[in-house]
Amino acid sequence: MNLQSRHLLGLEGMSKEDITLILDTAESFREVLERPIKKVPPLQGKTIVNLFFENSTRTRISFELAERRLSADVVSFSSGGSSISKGETLKDTARNIEAMKIDMVVVRHSSAGVPHFLSRVVQANVINAGDGLHEHPTQALLDMMTLRQKYKSLEGLRVCIVGDILHSRVARSNIFGLRTMGAEVSVCGPATLIPRYIEQLGVRVYNRLEDVIPNIDVLNVLRIQLERQKSGLFPSLREYHRYFGVTKEKVDKASHPITIMHPGPINRDVELSADLADGPHSVILEQVTNGVAVRMSVLYLLGTAQ
Repeated sequence: MNLQSRHLLGLEGMSKEDITLILDTAESFREVLERPIKKVPPLQGKTIVNLFFENSTRTRISFELAERRLSADVVSFSSGGSSISKGETLKDTARNIEAMKIDMVVVRHSSAGVPHFLSRVVQANVINAGDGLHEHPTQALLDMMTLRQKYKSLEGLRVCIVGDILHSRVARSNIFGLRTMGAEVSVCGPATLIPRYIEQLGVRVYNRLEDVIPNIDVLNVLRIQLERQKSGLFPSLREYHRYFGVTKEKVDKASHPITIMHPGPINRDVELSADLADGPHSVILEQVTNGVAVRMSVLYLLGTAQ
């Protein structure tokens, strides 16, 4: 196995074999999470540092839980109270941390490319927990795991990603991963939130939710980043909800049940109605549980590779 030369930096260019290995291994760890005693020893003696330069709840807790479930020693870093606030460079921070004999680094940063940079300046394994508008590989992997559990295979599955595609690292990683696994991927949202190059990634673009619903199996609904509403990319939240909000009324027009996904956190009754988020076709909570299993899988595969 070759997970991008000892790191998980993104899903772009990752082979189908590597993705399958991660998902298969995650299934084994999902079984571990169902046991009364959920801790296993593969990473005992390993030290993992979580470098989170961005606010995070789900991803950070999920990684920390995965690390502890694998018996690793965990160090969590916050840039707010660190030497970064005193002017220390990212490179010096990383090298000082590594001098403490860290084995693995999980990094989340608002700037695209930071995980790639770290992988060149430290000897530890580097895992991308989200970098700017670039990628969020473990989120896409847990999404794929959730869909594979429900549909058995991703080959030919019709998935539409809805919302702010322009600013979404989740969308990019899902596009790369799903297409590698043989799924048909489309995107839907206001023209101002669709990147101009997106069709070059092999996806179909829709600007009306009503046009896409009859042709898909899965809706992966992205969070509308409320801070961008004032930038004029769409007129108002009410307007967005009217045309692109995923509601039961719209979904019920499909001739078959549509699986509802969301990476969280949800703006209820903005991009996704509450009744769908909590409904029988939602797999949102399964995504959360699978997030721990997928991150255990990635940590295990990188941490035990020779």
